[in-house]
Amino acid sequence: MDLILPVIIVGIIGLICGIGLSIVSELMAVPTDERVAKLREVLPGANCGACGYSGCDAYAEALSKGDCKTGLCAPGGDKTNKALGEILGVQVNSVVKQSAVVICAGTCEHTTDKMDYRGISTCSAANMMYNGFSACDYGCLGLGDCQKVCQFSAISIKDNIAGINPILCTACGACLKACPKEIIKLVPDNWDALVMCSNHDKGAVIRKACDIGCIGCYKCEKVCEFDAIKVDNNLAVIDQEKCTGCGKCVLNCPVHCIISA
Repeated sequence: MDLILPVIIVGIIGLICGIGLSIVSELMAVPTDERVAKLREVLPGANCGACGYSGCDAYAEALSKGDCKTGLCAPGGDKTNKALGEILGVQVNSVVKQSAVVICAGTCEHTTDKMDYRGISTCSAANMMYNGFSACDYGCLGLGDCQKVCQFSAISIKDNIAGINPILCTACGACLKACPKEIIKLVPDNWDALVMCSNHDKGAVIRKACDIGCIGCYKCEKVCEFDAIKVDNNLAVIDQEKCTGCGKCVLNCPVHCIISA
């Protein structure tokens, strides 16, 4: 009898607490949007952060609240974009497929090393030593930091420079974040011409570092009839929206650092 009474009291207290917690949980429950789960289902699950959010869950949550727009999921492409629009009941524009490109053509054929680097075999570590071992301070170091973070096997290293397969690339942006030189850019797959150089040094300095580097001579800008090329801080830059692919810049570049699609 001495044991039964305490057990009964504890049981009653537990029952009261349980009922109280149930009531509180109902009163304080945060309503969930059923669309979040549906949105998450159609997202690819790469969690790459290309959309600007920490992952697919965060992007789905933001979409359901109307905090962002569709079309930010590069790996999902047009198919995913349309599915998101159907769930949200909104019209969406077609997604222009993009791919990452290493804006550098400085292979071992065109440039040299300024030092014998024997440190940690990563681009980020090598870059801390006088901007890296390459004679070009803006050039690809080719140690594969971008290759290591690519989940889609789209990046390979050849002739001491990284190359990206546009067919395998999903434009997730992971390689852009990994490159200490910040020379990997996302470009639309329908590009017509690209300046394959990221060096902002003056022409005389560049010629000593790389024989295919942009020297900022303005020849490409002068021959462009569509105002698509501007030399900014000693480096030619092409506006892809204005470029018509006429090829005049490619033909007139004295160092051949402009390529056509």
